[in-house]
Amino acid sequence: MKPLTVLFLSSSYKGDVLLRTVKELGCRVILLTEESLADQPWPHDAIDHFMTTPDLRRYQDVINTITYMCRGWQIDHILPLDEFEVELVAMLREHLRLPGMGVTAVRNFRDKLVMREKAHNAGVRVPEFVQILNYDHLREYMERVPAPWVLKPRTEAGSMGITKPENSEQVWRTLDQLGDRQSYYLLEHFVPGDVYHVDALTVNKRVVFASVQKYGKPPLQVYSGGGVFSSRILPRESLESRELIRLNEKVIVDTLGMANGVTHAEFIRAHDNGEFYFLEVAARVGGAFIADMLEHATGFNPWREWGRLEIAMLRNETYEPPRIRDDYGGLLVTLARQAEPDLSAYNAPEVVWKADKPHHAVLVLRSPDAGRIEALLGDYSERFVYDFSTSAPPMDASRTGQSG
Repeated sequence: MKPLTVLFLSSSYKGDVLLRTVKELGCRVILLTEESLADQPWPHDAIDHFMTTPDLRRYQDVINTITYMCRGWQIDHILPLDEFEVELVAMLREHLRLPGMGVTAVRNFRDKLVMREKAHNAGVRVPEFVQILNYDHLREYMERVPAPWVLKPRTEAGSMGITKPENSEQVWRTLDQLGDRQSYYLLEHFVPGDVYHVDALTVNKRVVFASVQKYGKPPLQVYSGGGVFSSRILPRESLESRELIRLNEKVIVDTLGMANGVTHAEFIRAHDNGEFYFLEVAARVGGAFIADMLEHATGFNPWREWGRLEIAMLRNETYEPPRIRDDYGGLLVTLARQAEPDLSAYNAPEVVWKADKPHHAVLVLRSPDAGRIEALLGDYSERFVYDFSTSAPPMDASRTGQSG
């Protein structure tokens, strides 16, 4: 039987485990990335055809390249490795008539305005928001909803491009700078609170794996001000975990329509009333080494299981999730002053993995005791700041997902 051919697109170096998994399952693997990433340590032994293009944001150029490729090769499936290619891949699936989510379905997991509208209409709490479109509506919102607000791009990844205006004058000045791009933004009420994320795999509209984690500092605070990014798996029988498992399924399956695939959803628990609010969700694997923490703690790697699920569906086979361990995990990440930070002093028995990435200090913890993980993260976070932490300017929010 002729092997299936799977094309991957990525504007970021990531997804080695997914590439290797699909190759190990007997598929032909093609990777299209950007020229600037050609020298990254991609797993070339798992890639049959490695291709580059100047800029994956040039949608029409990419479509032309891939349709030309299809004259000689049969592409059976296309998957994005990075958030910025999710919508492009959906367009290609529709154009080439391939399986997987199309543009309309993907917008539910890509456009923050769309997901807020649908969640709000389904009775899920979201921070009060307004579309940046009609100025009368915007004025009424700013008069009614107290500052500060959060001005955020509708289709960026994570905390990219987000600002926190303190008054209406700052909003208007920022919109002046955005010009014709302002309709690609939304304004919402800033809700102080603790931020959580739920990483899940859905099969046939049923969540077969979900893990609830709590960030240390909110990601926006780390992104804009630097410091240490941390996350930990919450006690599974806690009220927080049980509520977020329920809320996550209501959002991703019942409200946004996820049928098959991975998701990374974020929620905030407001300091003023203790209620959970839905923030956003992406149809991708969570970044910042979250997959590594999950694998070491539970045995479930979202990259690997996403690949297994996709190939099982292509072959009309039944996907079976792996057996899940019930250990707890913790994660610490910081941008480091040193090119090769020395993590040898972080030698507690619970330290099970350290990343080898230039100018990054990264480690993963594992323990059967959630309290031990929380205590170690508190201690190690303070030491990370002293030993390694530096900062860099936030990335420019230039990847809007628009053709050009």
